[in-house]
Amino acid sequence: MLQVNVHHAKTHLSALLALIEEKGECVRICRNGKPIADIRPIQKAKNPLLINKALSGIIFREDPSLPLRPEDWPGDPGE
Repeated sequence: MLQVNVHHAKTHLSALLALIEEKGECVRICRNGKPIADIRPIQKAKNPLLINKALSGIIFREDPSLPLRPEDWPGDPGE
């Protein structure tokens, strides 16, 4: 983990971000020698349907996050 002071972080932010992005390096920012923040790369989201072989064959014909239409709801159990 690279440790820098606030002034260095402000003046070299673009270079620090490039280091984080390209090499996955973590940067700790310190004020008066005390750590105040860590900057680390964001983990890229992985599609669970592609990771799990059992799920990889699933095909969604519709968007599962859309609300159901009234006709999609099952009938009244008392009917």
